[in-house]
Amino acid sequence: MARTKRAGRRSGNPDTRAEILAAARRLFADEGFESVSMRRIASEAAVDPSLIHHYFGSKDDLFLAAIEIPLDPAPEVEAVLSQGGVEGAGGRLMHAFVAIWDGPHHEKLLAVVRTSLSKPAMSFVLRQLFEHRIVKTVESTIGDQVDNVPVRASFIASQIFGLVVARYILKLEPVASLNAAELAETVGPTIDRYLTMPVEHLVDRD
Repeated sequence: MARTKRAGRRSGNPDTRAEILAAARRLFADEGFESVSMRRIASEAAVDPSLIHHYFGSKDDLFLAAIEIPLDPAPEVEAVLSQGGVEGAGGRLMHAFVAIWDGPHHEKLLAVVRTSLSKPAMSFVLRQLFEHRIVKTVESTIGDQVDNVPVRASFIASQIFGLVVARYILKLEPVASLNAAELAETVGPTIDRYLTMPVEHLVDRD
């Protein structure tokens, strides 16, 4: 059903930021990050496009705010992979993982995961986050060292997401009690394998 658009465009007011976020959430969930322009979001929210830049800056920043992710994973992924490339990347990712999940954003991150498990639209938007902010960051950082980055990244994501559920939601032992060094020793080699194993036979599967 087509949505009824508001007449005219509103200038900034206390509700403008919330209206922009609501419009962005609807469009990102319905059409995906790449398909939605800032101008389209402004039209949906019935505001001047300049107000989106005023409140949020870039489209990436608006996206992160719309899905209520308390931090952008891209800089962390880039920093970890830039330290030594593919060699030992799994262990470094585990150290970064613990630093992020046991840090000040712990409760907000858990809320995002719980919501994604119960709301299909949120799961779809998180998939866009993964593809846009993580896969592209891996490609730009070590894309010259490994092939088929999206395939490899999806296996890494399955490992880390499963770890989040087991460690922080189900609190399975001993996983819940392992420290960063222990996770790096046990899970790190699996991630290293995902980065280096042959995956040609998994590409372009229907």
